[in-house]
Amino acid sequence: MSARRVIVVDDLAALSSEAARRFVALAAESIRARGRFAVALTGGSSPVGLYRLLAAAPYREQVDWDAVLFFFGDERCVPPDHADSNYRMAHETLLARIPAPDEHIFRMAGERCGEPAAEEYASRFARALQGSAAPEGWPRLDLVLLGMGEEGHTASLFPGMPALDETRRAVLWTAIPPGTRPDVSRLTLTLPVLNAARHVMFLVSGAGKAQAAHAVLAELPGPAAPLPAGRVRPSDGSLTWLIDRAASALTPSPGAA
Repeated sequence: MSARRVIVVDDLAALSSEAARRFVALAAESIRARGRFAVALTGGSSPVGLYRLLAAAPYREQVDWDAVLFFFGDERCVPPDHADSNYRMAHETLLARIPAPDEHIFRMAGERCGEPAAEEYASRFARALQGSAAPEGWPRLDLVLLGMGEEGHTASLFPGMPALDETRRAVLWTAIPPGTRPDVSRLTLTLPVLNAARHVMFLVSGAGKAQAAHAVLAELPGPAAPLPAGRVRPSDGSLTWLIDRAASALTPSPGAA
């Protein structure tokens, strides 16, 4: 199990800049080594600055977008043009602004949520990543971008929900805890797939995340971690937390663990 590296930056702008620099470096490394860069995008507000930076100079010119495959860590069960769609946010801030081939963008069909949609995405995911498998046999992403909710969820893996215990399927259609907004079911990658990635990078910003960040970073991460974000620990890859000072306020002197 790889070490966890925690990097504290001043604010969301600095977090976005650091994430963009790392994205570009990992893309170049992956394309040199394997001819492609397979990345799972995350939703929410934290990655918006990153996506906008990647879509503009100088970062836009530093990535061979023809060699990038875009997947999604999760999706709300809404149409792709809905305000709550993770795809819509990523499309407006990044995908529509770069020369990425349409056939390299693998969105989750939020408008058709259900078990068939989860199974279909799992099949497309496996076919697209054929020839790139983790030691455990799961299709292997080069980079997974993740955020974290105030209660410690990541992707659409929420505390106490059955999806956390999935060990056989790569993609699930899952309910969400009562009171979660938006109040729609989700499609999500599962923990075995997240933990099969070569690199995982959390983007965590804001004082509202401080309590969950402290709970995750103070605990020994792994399968028994109390919060879903703490269960993300690549078995044969790197794990980096980029976190701003507001989110790290309750977690003094973070570092490798």
